[in-house]
Amino acid sequence: MSLTRTYAWDDPQQIAERARSLSGMEFLAALIRDGTRVPVGATNNFRLAEVGEGRCLFLSEPAEYLFNPIGGIHGGWYACVLDAALGVAVHTTLPAGVGYTTLEYKVNLTKAVTLGSGELRCEGKLVSRGRRVATSEARLTGGDGALYAHATSTCLILDSR
Repeated sequence: MSLTRTYAWDDPQQIAERARSLSGMEFLAALIRDGTRVPVGATNNFRLAEVGEGRCLFLSEPAEYLFNPIGGIHGGWYACVLDAALGVAVHTTLPAGVGYTTLEYKVNLTKAVTLGSGELRCEGKLVSRGRRVATSEARLTGGDGALYAHATSTCLILDSR
């Protein structure tokens, strides 16, 4: 049996143009307010739900199309949602015209996500931010508080002003 999935996302070029003209916090709050469907989130079934200075929250529900061939959620999905939270935590602190890129990140998987895991929360927090480098951490947890994965990241601040 073959299954099909159809979904929609918003134009990534338009999203990126908007990002350059607003502070990180303004941009991210607008994504939430406007219900913007960022391509990576739409593809991997997660969405930005909250932002604050140096912190963010993504929500996701496990789905069959995220499974690997041996019946578990693919490890790349964990890395994807954690990387989003790690980066957004840094992005909340940046002024307009300043971006970032991930230099490295480390992911630790601690519990298998299954279809029965329910809604998952991925919280990102800024650990440190200097003029050129920022570090952040993220945790992927279930509604019962169970820890599914955690990660750390180092980001390079890109000031094009």
